[in-house]
Amino acid sequence: MSLPNAPVSDTAAARTTGARLVVDALLTHGVERVFCVPGESFLAVLDSLHDETERVQTIVCRHEAAAANMAEAVGKLTGRPGVALVTRGPGATHASIGVHTAFQDSTPMILLIGQCAREHLDREAFQEIDYRRMFGQMAKWVAQIDDPKRIPEYLSHAFHTATSGRPGPVVLSLPEDVLSDACDVVPGAPRYQRVAASPSTAQIEKLRELLDAAQRPMVIAGGSGWTPEACADLQRFVENWQLPIGLAFRFQDTLDNEHPNYAGDVGLGINPALAQRIRDADLLLALGPRLGEATTNGYTLLDIPKTKQTLIHVHQSAEELGRVYAADLPIVSGMPELMAALVALKPAADKLAWTGAAEEAHRAYLDWRKPRPIPGDVQMGEVIQQLRAHLPDDAILTNGAGNYATWLHRHFSYRHYRSQLAPTSGAMGYGVPAAIAAKSLYPQRAVVALAGDGCFMMAAQELATAMQYDLHVLFIVVNNGHFGTIRMHQERHYPNRVHGTGLTNPDFAAFARSFGAHGETVERTEDFLPALQRSLEAKRAAVIEIRMPQEASTPGATLEQIREQGRKLRE
Repeated sequence: MSLPNAPVSDTAAARTTGARLVVDALLTHGVERVFCVPGESFLAVLDSLHDETERVQTIVCRHEAAAANMAEAVGKLTGRPGVALVTRGPGATHASIGVHTAFQDSTPMILLIGQCAREHLDREAFQEIDYRRMFGQMAKWVAQIDDPKRIPEYLSHAFHTATSGRPGPVVLSLPEDVLSDACDVVPGAPRYQRVAASPSTAQIEKLRELLDAAQRPMVIAGGSGWTPEACADLQRFVENWQLPIGLAFRFQDTLDNEHPNYAGDVGLGINPALAQRIRDADLLLALGPRLGEATTNGYTLLDIPKTKQTLIHVHQSAEELGRVYAADLPIVSGMPELMAALVALKPAADKLAWTGAAEEAHRAYLDWRKPRPIPGDVQMGEVIQQLRAHLPDDAILTNGAGNYATWLHRHFSYRHYRSQLAPTSGAMGYGVPAAIAAKSLYPQRAVVALAGDGCFMMAAQELATAMQYDLHVLFIVVNNGHFGTIRMHQERHYPNRVHGTGLTNPDFAAFARSFGAHGETVERTEDFLPALQRSLEAKRAAVIEIRMPQEASTPGATLEQIREQGRKLRE
């Protein structure tokens, strides 16, 4: 028997529904918004959310992939699990991209999936999937709640798992009859608490010994789990020890890029001078990053399994330490706990063996980020620098995947903690929904999504979501009429055999206006700044289309140069 949501009495016989217990648990754990595409399998949850519109905002998206990416973006920005709610079968499979991104990016996130009624399971019922099998390698924990009385327990476990150790996604399957059927009121769990390890005194002393003995130390920081306080402690630590510091792939906002110790980003398209500095280091302090494929330039930057540098590797998960690189000093620790210990360390001498190395590394970074000429009438390096100059320091920049993002990584200076939202998983279609989520979370901050034409069209329908919720996001679409990254690799491996990478696109400014958004088209560098100013003054979502020639492949190479590399490789 189903019971509509009604005020619960204080008697011993008080009754409720599973859906109400789900919403109560979300409130207990501090959830302020959920992202969804409505589905019949969780109508009972939507009905319970109807009673809590003052405390929980329900943001309805146009595609489950966008809803999941928005939840992931909230997790990135806040360190608290973002929540997406999707229906069974197609809804869950669409949402899987956001779960994969959350897993590879170590982002706390919870995906709630409406499931078939319990009596229909294991019959290949309508849209039935076993989510334990589907998400088994893609989430920290996957479970199905078959007893409504255990909902508070499962949700508590989900929030603890998503935030503790190495953060990540949790997937919970909710059979529709579990949500709608009447059940006894059960006491809820207290609000979750993050659980993290701390470095031992002996480990910090060993770290000091290795630093004292070093001649050419280098820091690579990044990964998830940072807080504003931990970032401030990181800055003081590198200042105290005069250390050059690079930031891991797509974690460029961990330290102010204008800081005199900043050496650049350690990721795809790395500055060759920075790569050489890392190779030449005798001590490498990896504080937080996984040291994955992108950060290590395809596992070529550091030797495997033993680096020639003395390696101190700190990560939130014991399972990550020693996975690829056998560190001389592996430390399991949360980032706030680590930096609270490191900021207290002071060098024994004012004059360190590497004095001046940080300033030298920063000068090399400043030279590297200067725009170089590229083919065509739009110089993207100059465009990115104009964008930086006319945005506040706390503006949030988002992007998905594609060669267009290399100009952002190379030329944009991040000044504020959590001002960069981008997938280390390399997922296209991320930037648009991430920007919408960021603006819903921080309406007072400027939010800009940078997307290629292919990347934008994977989530372009979410312009409707931005307009529905009056979210004034600026979307910049770099249109070169092809999948640029794939074309680049195609020319390198199969020169002059172009196939399957061309695109036919709409007039993106007109497309924006069809939603009621502001639209601009830029075909010359000098057109960008006036278009930017008009877009920021429009007081609504806006799209700036930047038309680029295909020949302008990356900041450092044209398609013809890449094609020539391919010819030489085939000789």
